[in-house]
Amino acid sequence: MTAKWPIRRPTEHAALRRVCRSARPTPSVPALMAALLDASERRDREGVCLAAHRVVRAAEENS
Repeated sequence: MTAKWPIRRPTEHAALRRVCRSARPTPSVPALMAALLDASERRDREGVCLAAHRVVRAAEENS
């Protein structure tokens, strides 16, 4: 049995290129605001930060 060593794995750079090729729809601003309120109610600071940034990005795309 012949083994190829090391086993080739996708690099982060290749993975990012692959993701950039596919368009992903941005959630609506109301849905993101609901996620922001939910994270705030749960006192999830990381969730609040992520949702707030997504709201800003979605608002910029819509204008």
